[in-house]
Amino acid sequence: MLRQDGRQLVALVCGLVAAALLVSWLGARAAEPTAATVANPLEGRSDVADEGRGLFNQYCSHCHGPNAIQGERPRDLRRLKLRYGSEATKVYQETMSRGRPDKGMPVWKDVLSDDVLWRIFMYLQTVQTEP
Repeated sequence: MLRQDGRQLVALVCGLVAAALLVSWLGARAAEPTAATVANPLEGRSDVADEGRGLFNQYCSHCHGPNAIQGERPRDLRRLKLRYGSEATKVYQETMSRGRPDKGMPVWKDVLSDDVLWRIFMYLQTVQTEP
């Protein structure tokens, strides 16, 4: 009888831990920005694209090529719109915030201001290839 009660207790504790982890995970997911909440504060400001090009060439061109022109498709930022569609703004913001260490992409959010990062994004929007 004790053996069965002990197993039931272990099963109950495991179930409670799993439920707590699920609730924690769901809460963290809810706190993440969604496509609807990630907004470019410079949207519609074409006057910042030239400055964004200069910033891109200063900080990004060593991996992504001058003016975002380079032959390696995985790093070719002229295909953001093709690759991510309406999620491109969100993907850009997440990549700048978290980096992609497995691909050699550093975290830029703590290095460059949000304003600089959005100016670079405004430039990248001007060089997107059409579908």
